[in-house]
Amino acid sequence: MNTIAAVTIRALTQQDLDTVVTIDAATEGRVRRAYFQRRVTAALKQPELHVQLAAIDGNELVGYILARRTVGEFGRPLPGLRIEIVGVRADRRQRGIGKMLVDALASYARRHGVDSLRTTAAWNQHRMLAWLEASGFALAPDQIVDCAVGEGYRSERNDALDLPHAETPGHEVDYGAPEDNDYERVERTLCDVRAMRPEDLSQIVRIDREITGRDRKTYIAGKLGEAMDDSAIRVSLTARRDDAIVGYLMARADLGDFGRTEPVAVLDTIGVDPAYEHRGIGHAMVSQLFANLGALQVDRVETVAAPTDLRLLGFLYGCGFKPSKRLAFMRST
Repeated sequence: MNTIAAVTIRALTQQDLDTVVTIDAATEGRVRRAYFQRRVTAALKQPELHVQLAAIDGNELVGYILARRTVGEFGRPLPGLRIEIVGVRADRRQRGIGKMLVDALASYARRHGVDSLRTTAAWNQHRMLAWLEASGFALAPDQIVDCAVGEGYRSERNDALDLPHAETPGHEVDYGAPEDNDYERVERTLCDVRAMRPEDLSQIVRIDREITGRDRKTYIAGKLGEAMDDSAIRVSLTARRDDAIVGYLMARADLGDFGRTEPVAVLDTIGVDPAYEHRGIGHAMVSQLFANLGALQVDRVETVAAPTDLRLLGFLYGCGFKPSKRLAFMRST
């Protein structure tokens, strides 16, 4: 527990949800209870992947910060903490509570072997940019790119995988009926693209190992676990050819992160079996992602790439991505 003056920092709990929603609604002008309920539920299910803190003044919750642990997204080899949202009650602002929350998060990160905090903000969010600077953040070298779903790459076939009549809360959207009809052919000469499933783990790990030269089974298993049972809307896919998985794409559309009001999906990871490179597998998966997100009325997809990763950036630009108006920030812990 961190104590400065009368304010203490502790872990956020389910019992704090009503107050967090109230503080957020006063700031955003709308109630986002479902978003915060999903985030808190996700943290309870996978506490190792989430850090959620509350600022307490006396007996009152006056601020909060929610972060997600990253352990391989966007090709990064080192773990990090990605701040999703931070809020302070209006009558307690300008008192350093937000910075206290960030400092407490950094302290947690150091104790758990994480060397950086990361987040994003739009270039014209002047108040947020000033706060980030005052809290010790600087521009990160990462390049954020995004694409409007309606403007993204389309293959010969771009129907959305069939959506179910009803969604089960807390699970990935199952894009079709069982087994025989659970995927659509994206391009007959390329591959079959279907929703990711638990039994895909071993083949995805094999492809990832061939690409990265590292065994990231724990990371891949965690992401796959999220895909099957996370609070976010998961839109993760696999590509099949010759009766084997030859590519995978992990994405999520968790609405509300980083103060965004429009639906945005985040592309975390994409990989293609080196033996099947340059055959349009990656384009086929991205095409299907755009089709699925369009059916879900998600407007935009974004991802992050190192500015020196020209191969990845070239692929993304070829799929319709462009430099984003959002900026990446980081702070060493």
